[in-house]
Amino acid sequence: MAQKAHAGIVLPAADGVDLHLETTAVRIVTLSPNLAELVFAAGAGSRMVATVEYSDFPAEAARLPRVGDAFRLDIEGILALKPDLVIAWHSGTPGAAVEQLRLLGVPVWPVEIREPREIALALENIGRATGTANTAETAAAAFRERLQRLEQSHRHAEPLDYFYQVDARPLFTISGAHLISRGLALCGGVNIFAGEPGLAFQTSRESVIIADPDALFAPGLPEAADPLAAWREWAGMRAVRNESLYLLPADEISRATPRFLDSLQQACKL
Repeated sequence: MAQKAHAGIVLPAADGVDLHLETTAVRIVTLSPNLAELVFAAGAGSRMVATVEYSDFPAEAARLPRVGDAFRLDIEGILALKPDLVIAWHSGTPGAAVEQLRLLGVPVWPVEIREPREIALALENIGRATGTANTAETAAAAFRERLQRLEQSHRHAEPLDYFYQVDARPLFTISGAHLISRGLALCGGVNIFAGEPGLAFQTSRESVIIADPDALFAPGLPEAADPLAAWREWAGMRAVRNESLYLLPADEISRATPRFLDSLQQACKL
């Protein structure tokens, strides 16, 4: 049974429409894999009733019912679950679906994380929303401590230009506003496309070759083909000459969760 909140709970939303909860949430649906992981990290995994495809961490998340993916949501299926909190990923969940759920009376909380430190804040907010504040605050404090150690250990790092490849065909990358870029900046990383608008966008191979970055990064999956292999044909590039083509664990670097620091630490070391 939900606990009564003495003065209600206000959750700051990424779209500016803050959500007001009368009680802590006990039936939660998350609309992206990183949000499911955050709910478990905040100690509220037992309150999850559904999530979306590719939610596979921790193992308990992989066993939850699915209500769609990043492109299509089963609105009727979500309604049938009678959730008292749906957490959406602002830049990933279709905006039309968020509005439809709101019109149907479903409490929707859009979340966005652009800075590493905001991962800790998201944990704390989930803890407030679910009545698991103690667990969430402990997890947030541990994250902040790790982040601070990472920043301090690389505060004198030399700037290094890099290209981050999201996908090879078509060639996609990220801007300086993306969480990954802001994370790599903590250890001296300078995104060659930092000034571009938006978060992720298509670019050309020629523009990367002209920029001639010091390093190339890409998310990699175990036993999958090397997504950076095609760049080795361009032997004149600095990154290729210096063997500075690096793969980072895809789930960790691509999801705004405490595990993001695992990949970020590896990237900084490389």
